[in-house]
Amino acid sequence: MKRVLEIGQIVAGPTAGLVLADMGYEIIKIEKPGTGDVSRNLNGTSSGTFLYYNRDKKSVSLDIGKEQGKDILRKLIRTSHIIIENMAPGTMDRLGFSFDECKKINPDIIYLSLKGYMQGPYHGRKSLDYPIEIESGLAYMTGMNGKPMRMGASVVDMAAAIIGVSRILQFISENKSGFIEIGLFETAMFLAGQHIATYQIENKDLPPINEKNFAWGVYDYFLSADNKKIFIAVATDAQWKDFCQAFEMKNFIDNPDMETNTARYTHRDTLIPEIQKVLISLDYNTIKARLNTYNISYGVLNRPWDLLHDTHAGRYLMDTAYLDKDYKIPGMPFAGSRRHVAPDLGRDTESVLLEAGYTEDQIMAFRKEMVI
Repeated sequence: MKRVLEIGQIVAGPTAGLVLADMGYEIIKIEKPGTGDVSRNLNGTSSGTFLYYNRDKKSVSLDIGKEQGKDILRKLIRTSHIIIENMAPGTMDRLGFSFDECKKINPDIIYLSLKGYMQGPYHGRKSLDYPIEIESGLAYMTGMNGKPMRMGASVVDMAAAIIGVSRILQFISENKSGFIEIGLFETAMFLAGQHIATYQIENKDLPPINEKNFAWGVYDYFLSADNKKIFIAVATDAQWKDFCQAFEMKNFIDNPDMETNTARYTHRDTLIPEIQKVLISLDYNTIKARLNTYNISYGVLNRPWDLLHDTHAGRYLMDTAYLDKDYKIPGMPFAGSRRHVAPDLGRDTESVLLEAGYTEDQIMAFRKEMVI
């Protein structure tokens, strides 16, 4: 089993560790004694952050700002394969654990550094997910005119981490070590790339994507008789004919004004209300059954926590525990079904240090000196 040292907090670094944990890697999360990962103390709408991003990891409390803590970390680096860090720019250099220093300790180390910006004029700037969404244009494209909006998850942090893990796996497949730097800004540019390309083709400013109803004539929300909000996507002309059959809209099938997607898009202002008149007379289960029969894409508007009661989603929720309470959370799509646990702060410090060759007396002394 490959050993990974995770030196980071909140989302980006922990996501990379989480993905590797689901792949079966041993993740040793290095946390500051007494406080640990900042996300342990978040509350309100972020109170589940630590539980979600840190299951299946070992927690080692270690003050790597102290010389004894540095010595312990050096010893752990010698027996590790991968380091993940998303500390503020310059922090790892200042502590003496830059890639160059870690390579001296372990020449075979793979070192993933997740930062706000990669090499260039902005390198060294500290940042977070939402400021990056704003600066990259993602917030502009997500919101409405005059109202840029944050995406509903830390998508940039998570995407940067997943790209970083992909690069790690490439290094492993090529049997090489080395340094990997992934920037949140560069990741967000990649996510926004379609719009950058479209702007150059159209040669004009683009409105936020929610202002123009995307590119399809039928790509919208509709209300059922039992007050369910359903998004229906008719992506092809053949699907349009199937849709008309499904809902007995015979007058639309051979209507030349509705025959192509371009025509339907042009007549959206009259078409969408007409479809709504039909669907409002049917309950959600009837609409769903007809859409399934004709294999037309749709989705009912859910809140994330509604998935706790969804029959399909339930197959992919895993049992987990944190601070003596049980929870259900989604894992990576390939994650196993074993029970998963998010560790209490420092839970594995003693066992990891004993395995590293320290004695119980030494560990006790570390505790007295507040090194661990």
